[in-house]
Amino acid sequence: MVKIIAELCRNHNGNLNILKEMIWKVADAGATYAKIQSMLPEELTFRERFEEGKIENGQQIVIKRSYGPELESIKKTHLSNETHYWFIDECKVAGIKPLTTVYSRSRIPFLASLPWPDKHIKVASWDCGSHPMIKELENFDHLFVSTGMTENHEVEETARILSGHSFTFLHCVGIYPTPLEKINLTRINYLKTLASEVGFSDHTAAAKDGIKASIAALMFDVGVIERHFTILDRSRTKDGSVSIDFEQLKQLVEFSKMRKSEVEDYVAKNVPEFQNMIGGEHPRPSHKELITKDYQKGRFASKVNGDWVFNWEDKKVF
Repeated sequence: MVKIIAELCRNHNGNLNILKEMIWKVADAGATYAKIQSMLPEELTFRERFEEGKIENGQQIVIKRSYGPELESIKKTHLSNETHYWFIDECKVAGIKPLTTVYSRSRIPFLASLPWPDKHIKVASWDCGSHPMIKELENFDHLFVSTGMTENHEVEETARILSGHSFTFLHCVGIYPTPLEKINLTRINYLKTLASEVGFSDHTAAAKDGIKASIAALMFDVGVIERHFTILDRSRTKDGSVSIDFEQLKQLVEFSKMRKSEVEDYVAKNVPEFQNMIGGEHPRPSHKELITKDYQKGRFASKVNGDWVFNWEDKKVF
């Protein structure tokens, strides 16, 4: 059975009443996991070059994402340690599995100590190549590792490290939102040579393209679909443009239970863009993905004796 991860991300706007309603809504829709993000405001790093960004010959080569506004946004939506316990308990009551994404290595001991019903963890795509972090997560029973914005050699080394461990590679594209013609679903076949389970993390435009890409991914026999979710108007949330609503999530769950032949028939009749989604097995990350990764990889780090230690650095954190 295909597992559905409802990524709640920061669409709760830091309001626990909204977060509670989101948990119950995704449970009601039939999703497998409700996922939050475990980031600490004090671990957001200041990097001068992102204050103004950089453009050369009319092309952006460094994105602009100033530290001050980003810090305030994270503070507003930050979930405390106590809230993590509450989140797990609320998911248990609602009948859905809780899950989170880890953003820094110093956060691992706390997250590992929590009473997860299933000790599973998500790794963001820019950390697929953060191999010291990957090694430190082996105490978790299962890892979901996104692979967008990463080179083949990074993904292959992560697969080597996790050999003999339970993990899922999630194909995704690090463009938010992702145009359908950039999806490259055939890359799922390459990831299947490295992992026993492969899924798809869908970042397409929810209002414009709905769940088309997720349905198309089912034709590649994925075991997991991850999708951002919101109960608020998309204009009121940071990730609204890539977040599906309750009805779309219910539809996705229904499609995930269909026979492959039924999905194929539906796609043939209702998804004319399918051929444009196929792409290739080994696409290089696009320029837009690379400058996004340039920002995201190193956005959070661990403070050790007053110095930053990044997720990819071969230095002791705990």
